[in-house]
Amino acid sequence: MFLTNGAIFANLVPRFPELKTELALSNTNYGIVVAAFPIGALVAGIAAGAVIRRLTSARTALLCTIGIAVLVCAAGLSTTPVLLAALLFGGGACDAVTDVAQNTHGLRVQRAYGRSIINSLHAVWSVGAMLGAGMAAGAIALHVPIGVHLGVSAAVFVGVALAAYPFLLKGRDEAADSAADAGTAGRPGWRVYGALAVLVVIAMGGAVIEDAGSSWAALYLGSGLGAAGAVAALGYVALLGFQFIGRVVGDRVVDRFGERAVARGGGLLVAAGMGLALAFPSVPGTIAGFAVAGLGAATAIPAAMHAADGLPGLRAGTGLTALAWLMRLGSVGAPPIVGMIADATSLRGGLLVVPVVGLAIAAAAGVLSGRRRPVRS
Repeated sequence: MFLTNGAIFANLVPRFPELKTELALSNTNYGIVVAAFPIGALVAGIAAGAVIRRLTSARTALLCTIGIAVLVCAAGLSTTPVLLAALLFGGGACDAVTDVAQNTHGLRVQRAYGRSIINSLHAVWSVGAMLGAGMAAGAIALHVPIGVHLGVSAAVFVGVALAAYPFLLKGRDEAADSAADAGTAGRPGWRVYGALAVLVVIAMGGAVIEDAGSSWAALYLGSGLGAAGAVAALGYVALLGFQFIGRVVGDRVVDRFGERAVARGGGLLVAAGMGLALAFPSVPGTIAGFAVAGLGAATAIPAAMHAADGLPGLRAGTGLTALAWLMRLGSVGAPPIVGMIADATSLRGGLLVVPVVGLAIAAAAGVLSGRRRPVRS
């Protein structure tokens, strides 16, 4: 299920430059249109908890995955900017609910499994996103029409989700939550809400870095540095590939050094890698810069989700739902901000937001836990 969530939208991302050209969008208008996806996620995300309680996290994840696939396929066939924005809005709404449902289910599995697996689950998301971006790069290189490409993608990954559904945990999620609630006492104070706010900064930073790869990497490499279409798609693929590597080893590295040290070092790595890539622009250097950014930010969102889910005084799932919703603000604000900076200066200037966000993650990492032993049952 994490794989399908990563793959479906990633099939559309490398084809954004085609849609930008076909619809004659400026950088600012393009940024506004692609922001419709996270705006839809922001609007719908607050309702995710209620939907999950009614349908269960397993059913919610499946139904909303189908919704994303249909809407993303339709978005690729858009004939006007308004239609594209509307379809992206709907896809983002489905994605937000799927995101909370999958992480709720994943943390339920983690509690039953007896040790940390959340980074590995997010690594599988990265595999899906790499697979989707790779499929798109191949389709571009082979001149496959966007409608055919996205139709095949939707059919394949809806099929994968349907095949995976019978293996998900049965029963309602409240049964797992009640066990977690048994150890929670007291009412949250300002320190808890302050910690949640700082965790939102970390998660938002991870989301902004992912968005820079999905919304701008192909455009910058293509129009800014002259890379061919299939090569331009490699910026996003590199970010996802190294994000995957970071998440595969993430659980073991976090157990050894602690979430705080890993997030702080990762944020500094993002700042250094993308800072150098933008200071000395080239196609290979920029692809490497996005790769380093993906590696550095790999554990930021999983760490923030794990910490938010364990905040004292909050019902199980409340911190996670709030974090998942609020972090969407970064995805909503980043594309228009980068687009406006790009129109005022250059896209290279707009992408300076990435190293700045890396420094913000490093500064906020103090709220995360230090070195700890893995929890086993």
